Amino acid sequence: MPLDPDHCWLAMSARDPHFDGVFFVGVSTTGVYCRPVCPARTPARDRCSFFRSAAEAESSGFRACLRCRPERAPGPASMDASSRLVRRATAKLTAGASSVAAISRALGVTPRHLHRVFADQLGVTPTEVRDSRRVGVARQLLAETDLSVADVARASGWNTERAFREAFRARTRQSPSEARRPIEGAPDRIRLHLDTRTPFDGESVLRFLAARTFSGVEEVADGTWSRTVALGTCSGVVRASPDARGLSVVIDRTLLPVLAQVVTAVRRVFDLDARPDQVARHLGADPLLAPLVARRPGLRLPAAFEPFELAVRAILGQQVSVAAATTLAGRLAVRFGTPLAEGRRLFPTPATLAADLEGVRAIGLPERRAATLVGLARAVDDGTIELVPDGDPDALIAALTALPGIGPWTAHYIAMRGLGWPDAFPATDLAILRALGVTTGKAAEARAAAWRPWRAYAVMHLWSGP
Repeated sequence: MPLDPDHCWLAMSARDPHFDGVFFVGVSTTGVYCRPVCPARTPARDRCSFFRSAAEAESSGFRACLRCRPERAPGPASMDASSRLVRRATAKLTAGASSVAAISRALGVTPRHLHRVFADQLGVTPTEVRDSRRVGVARQLLAETDLSVADVARASGWNTERAFREAFRARTRQSPSEARRPIEGAPDRIRLHLDTRTPFDGESVLRFLAARTFSGVEEVADGTWSRTVALGTCSGVVRASPDARGLSVVIDRTLLPVLAQVVTAVRRVFDLDARPDQVARHLGADPLLAPLVARRPGLRLPAAFEPFELAVRAILGQQVSVAAATTLAGRLAVRFGTPLAEGRRLFPTPATLAADLEGVRAIGLPERRAATLVGLARAVDDGTIELVPDGDPDALIAALTALPGIGPWTAHYIAMRGLGWPDAFPATDLAILRALGVTTGKAAEARAAAWRPWRAYAVMHLWSGP
């Protein structure tokens, strides 16, 4: 997918934040590549080359700008199916997947097709993207934390410190030690800043999450969202506080081996890779949504850190209020969750819930809803249903609605917040029906057809109200 150099030049000259992370610019006289919002003096047009990804700029011999920090740029937010494939594959590469062949099998495509899609979308191979992302993570850790070089290597996905040092020098033309900035930090925590495209209504995300947090697992207090995390054998707490440019994040050092996965999940929770300009322009054309979009142009789609947890919450929320569902989720966490320090606990795993129908009923659930929840847990535990971010939403919705007790509203809500799918639409939601002035889900879908592919954002506007 080629870039239009003239349009890129205009966007860069204006330092338009809407294009941050959409392309990168390499400057021939300095050998540096930048984000289009870089505050440095704009170079002459004939000295600029434009790239679809940081990896493409690096493969062309440019090194990252130390002023605008390309590693902090927001990621892609396209609805295109190929872009979803790229995002899923990149997440697996960054998380340490063994090979392109293994990733291709997991995603149901051939290695050749994956290479072709990466070349089309980003201009580079999957391996080049992996190395670029890992070095980008390392650059940010070296600049913003006091982690040792060995810890940085491990956190950014390298198997050995030697391999990390070689790759880092090849892409940045300096050693990790030379890239180090002196930082004073808490010895048990890692502090980072995650950038986003503006406008960013982080406060609305906090309000939405605050109404749905529950005992010991997740909370919002004093402008900060925090929750417990378990990935592999690692567990700890992550905290995030929104500001005008994105999030200030604090992560327990116990999560160091899975740091890249934690950061990716936090970005997803706050929808940091959204394109608010595209969403606002599209939805603002509808007279019903126009005043809502004008009032909240930076509204985001809050996703879930853990998709299975969100799916459980969706079932608990069937035919009850948000407050009642939150109470039930808290009971479930207390009864089945693994305790951590300071009164915190991890949300129960699918295997734990799948094995105890009577215990699930005992939290105060009707028999049928308890059976639905346990049925979901069993399907996730045995692999019948795969709840993964950026998964195939249509396939997931079909699989979910095949389970007893899960209808279209629940399935679409899980796709909307569990997968972060921008076009999910729980058509039979009462608030949506009232807002649209219709009485059936079919009529709501017909009225909302013009909102595609951003129907989930329209839902958030309608739920947020005037």
